[in-house]
Amino acid sequence: MKMSNSIASFILLLILISTNCLCSEAQQCRPSGRIMGKKPPPGECNKENDSDCCVQGKAYTTYKCSPAVSRHTKAELTLNSFEKGGDGGGPSECDNQYHSDDTPVVALSTGWFNDRIRCLHNITISGNGKSVVAMVVDECDSTMGCDEDHDYQPPCSNNIVDASKAVWKALGVPHNQWGGLEITWSDA
Repeated sequence: MKMSNSIASFILLLILISTNCLCSEAQQCRPSGRIMGKKPPPGECNKENDSDCCVQGKAYTTYKCSPAVSRHTKAELTLNSFEKGGDGGGPSECDNQYHSDDTPVVALSTGWFNDRIRCLHNITISGNGKSVVAMVVDECDSTMGCDEDHDYQPPCSNNIVDASKAVWKALGVPHNQWGGLEITWSDA
């Protein structure tokens, strides 16, 4: 009888563990909605750094979340100017300032930005066989876009680290390859 109780307890434990794993799997970041693209007014979408402009009537996926953060969080590195007049739009969300493209700064997708929890904190970015420390100064908005506040650019994907030129230089990426690179990052 004691042996069958132990077996039954063990089986119950296995069921609970597997159910927990399934629930965790189901909690992956999924799209939260869509917005429709609006054609930018003439001269309103800054195409510096090959930025995309919204297309009239095109549906863009939005996210309120990002993949879970780990010691080696996979992401897509993109290029952004944080300078006044650059393709980043207005001043940075964290400090309401513009930043030199020669300073290693980044914007994180909405879920990773996490209501400013990473504002002015450093992250370590690894890619192209090198690493660099950069400060989080802005949000790469995954929930909104295609409007004046977002320079008529589409919403960011949920796995973006949008980086200044200084980050790309520090990673040793050839200039003609700037714009999109698979990287990993972690809180510094």
